[in-house]
Amino acid sequence: MTSALPIDEALPDLCDALARHGRAVLVAPPGAGKTTRVPLALMAQIPGRIIMLEPRRLAARAAAERLAAGLGEAVGARVGYRIRGESVPGSRIEVVTEGILTRMIQSDPSLEGIGCVIFDEFHERSLNADLGLALVWEARGALREDLALLVMSATLDAQPVAALMDDAPIIRSDGQSFPVETRWLDRPLPAGHRFLSEAARLIAEAEAGTRATGGTVLAFLPGESEIRRVMAMLSDIGCELLPLYGALDLRAQRAALSAPGGQRRIVLATSIAETSLTIPEVRVVVDTGRARRARFDPGSGMSRLVTERVSRAEADQRRGRAGRVAPGICWRMWSRAEEGALPGFAPPEIAVADLCGLALELAVWGAGAADLAFLTPPPEAALSEARDLLRALEALDDAGRITAHGRALARLPLHPRLAHMLLRSGGAAADLAALLSDRDPLRGAPADIGLRLAAMRDPKRFAARSPYEVNPAGIHRLRDEAARLRRLLASRDGGGALPPPTPPGYLGTKDGAMLALAYPDRIGMRRKGGLPRFVLSGGKGAFFEPGDAMGQARLVVAADLDGDMREARIRLAAALDEEDLRALFAAQIREVDICEWSRREGRVLARRQERLGALVLSDRGWMDVPDEAVARAALEGLRIDGLTWSRAAARLRARIALVPALGAVDDDSLLAEGDWLLPWLGKARALADLRGLDLVPPLLARLGWQGQQVLDREVPAHFVTPLGRRVAIDYDHDLPSIECRLQELFGVTRHPVVGGRPLRISLLSPGGKPVQVTSNLPGFWANSYADVRKDMRGRYPRHPWPEDPTSADPTLRAKPRGS
Repeated sequence: MTSALPIDEALPDLCDALARHGRAVLVAPPGAGKTTRVPLALMAQIPGRIIMLEPRRLAARAAAERLAAGLGEAVGARVGYRIRGESVPGSRIEVVTEGILTRMIQSDPSLEGIGCVIFDEFHERSLNADLGLALVWEARGALREDLALLVMSATLDAQPVAALMDDAPIIRSDGQSFPVETRWLDRPLPAGHRFLSEAARLIAEAEAGTRATGGTVLAFLPGESEIRRVMAMLSDIGCELLPLYGALDLRAQRAALSAPGGQRRIVLATSIAETSLTIPEVRVVVDTGRARRARFDPGSGMSRLVTERVSRAEADQRRGRAGRVAPGICWRMWSRAEEGALPGFAPPEIAVADLCGLALELAVWGAGAADLAFLTPPPEAALSEARDLLRALEALDDAGRITAHGRALARLPLHPRLAHMLLRSGGAAADLAALLSDRDPLRGAPADIGLRLAAMRDPKRFAARSPYEVNPAGIHRLRDEAARLRRLLASRDGGGALPPPTPPGYLGTKDGAMLALAYPDRIGMRRKGGLPRFVLSGGKGAFFEPGDAMGQARLVVAADLDGDMREARIRLAAALDEEDLRALFAAQIREVDICEWSRREGRVLARRQERLGALVLSDRGWMDVPDEAVARAALEGLRIDGLTWSRAAARLRARIALVPALGAVDDDSLLAEGDWLLPWLGKARALADLRGLDLVPPLLARLGWQGQQVLDREVPAHFVTPLGRRVAIDYDHDLPSIECRLQELFGVTRHPVVGGRPLRISLLSPGGKPVQVTSNLPGFWANSYADVRKDMRGRYPRHPWPEDPTSADPTLRAKPRGS
């Protein structure tokens, strides 16, 4: 600790805050020295070990090495680190990745022997950091009031974190940085531009324009693939090109983080270089403005990596890298006008990630998300989806409580899917588990996961015979991880915590069968037709690229998909035998009776199917279909085709419509209600049956006896003439209407009224022809009848045409011949 760093001035206040309150939030910009100074400053006052969390393995190892160097020691004395697959003990300080802390506190909630927990780089808001802080805070309140807790961040709104920790003191270090000149593009890049070509051009331009300043050029790109391709484009630039990303092997990582030699260097890095690592002598930054993040869609149950615009906070962190050692320059691959459209901050991982691991940890802890202090509460939809998957993996019971198997899954350093596969299949699944936890080691290969396993199991032979590009470092890393998982499983026999796996002979050790254990919701069955399209057991659609041999299989298990919400492209898969599927999921396969209306065939179809989720394993005719099932299917047919109204049914509907208390009788309302039709549909199998259905009986039954009485009283179906004849009333017009022979109404002096409205009467001649339409019969007798009488006497002389119709008797008879 010989050279001064900006953080040194804040250390006394920080130590005092922790001594007084046992908790604090430290905000210091990148390069202030908080990672390498703070743990060492706390060693003298903190009894017990100091645990410091880093978001990435590369950052954890680098931080431990720098802390040990500050003490003049090698890693493994007072300073150690622990990351996945690698551990170097330290007596006082241990730097761990964030997931390691979760395992520590789940095993020992009191964190015995630990005096302080430091969350470094908390502004990155990783899911494990949010969970770790919530668990430590609860353990501190319940079991360890003496446990010191420190949250450190480079760019963070400190107040919410401080409030979460009962108004913890906030300590700030302004840091020290040199001025950085920012250079933007003159204008936005045109639509459809070639991103990598533009990135390589800008990096070359920045290097040439700043060659006189010396130092290292740090260029930010979204991921490993982009780094490799841009390196190839810059191969003749005359500088040392160094990649830096999380999956890079240790030697190449150290090369990027070491002090530069005589040749100028260009380090091409992912967002890992924003704040977590110190890269010496950086004076020029090229920011392509992109970052790669995982996004989880609870609707599809799949995560996908998306390349997005960086936030303003990320852009500022990247820019600050250029001003740590001297005045610097930051080149941005966007125009100044586009700056305002950048989001302020990247979303916290807990808001967009797969929450299956979180749900499992919460179940092990015995708490719901609402019971813990989360800075950002996890979305309930994603959490519910995660619990559903954990039930399918036998990690939770039906009530949502953790099972013994679930506790075993949580003790494995794997996603619960892969942990379930490993425990159920044993060491045979270790290669698959390692492969699916890391990057694809083949480039340009089809989806068959067997190719990757072949490359892992015999790399030399595979490389000699395969046309695909193999990543040797990736293969080596996968083999090491698979061996570690086998050792972890074997350790159970030596007193380890894991239960023995299910004997492989019981479930089979075929790749497809083992994958199905991990991905029960992604078992795919090929759809009918020529294209390699599949329906997944979870209900979503998926497809293989045309020409991929895996697309010819009837059953597959999709281990990796691109996450498209409509129809996902399958990137990794294995074929699955139906015999294995039935053996694995016998308890989940259901016999389902289906009776439904076929719009295409225009009839009721009844099938008896065996189903696993959305997959139809067998399909045969259902002979003894109950009438109720047929009726419900036929009702759906009516809803599609519509109701067919006879004249009698239409008249009845028109009457009912005039009595609001009897309910709506338009087609939409009647079909939405629907059940009133079911007793008349039990034998309706085809469209002709539906169109021939007499709607009068079901409509009357819908009214019931009391409703029919109300209808007949308020809107009668018939008008009874003076002769006692019943004449149907038509209610399809603005006024209720009847047709009646004129002579049949002789003697009627008051106009008939129905439901408070006058009847509209079409008066007919003896020959049945309309003579007059009236809604005022007394007025007709007084005014128009005389003219009608003259005309009718000439046409129908044998019929009576009295001068005073109001006093005449009604009749339908003619005079006898000769009278």
